[in-house]
Amino acid sequence: MEKKWNNAGIAATIDHTLLKATATEAAVRLLCAEARKYRFASVCVNPCWVPLCVEELKGSGVPVCTVVGFPLGANDSTTKAAEARLAVSQGAGEVDMVMNLGKAKAGDWKAVKSDIGAVVAASKPAIVKVIIETCYLDANEKIEACKAAESAGADFVKTSTGFGTGGATIEDVSLMKATIGKSMKVKASGGIKTRSDALALLNAGADRIGASAGVSILGESEN
Repeated sequence: MEKKWNNAGIAATIDHTLLKATATEAAVRLLCAEARKYRFASVCVNPCWVPLCVEELKGSGVPVCTVVGFPLGANDSTTKAAEARLAVSQGAGEVDMVMNLGKAKAGDWKAVKSDIGAVVAASKPAIVKVIIETCYLDANEKIEACKAAESAGADFVKTSTGFGTGGATIEDVSLMKATIGKSMKVKASGGIKTRSDALALLNAGADRIGASAGVSILGESEN
């Protein structure tokens, strides 16, 4: 039986996202104001905006999420760890990192786990979500990526950056959830534009939704 979702429940799952390279300070401030108003799960921004968002959201209870190794995942692990450490020191409470996709495609899961582990260690006590970029992976690679993230101590696996060739799908969320069980959580992101998109993914097992369309999703009819 599918859960009945109201606006407050949906908002509490949404990472209110602005990751465009052209994002301005005014746009980031608006993002934070919307997060305060609607009580989103977090705001998700590029690293340079972390200090501003922390200030804008002070006292709101809405954490700041940032991205690491974004959007390609091809940075050296030391660089990813340093990026995460700085963001957390500036007040980020959540870190969404892109795994090393080249290592994953080569089947070097030991290297993928090590890369994730470096960011997990550098991010403490922040929540770490691992973007596995499902559009580039086959089913077995998705399963192995989830296992690597779990064994490295991450908190979430996440479908997509939103900058790849595809975004979140019900099939991928279901597969990821089946792989990790109750040991981790799943964040669906990429191409989620409507209330029906969000609800379908939540009912498939997603715990978080990454979306830039959060306000319009909540603005649609609840019926």
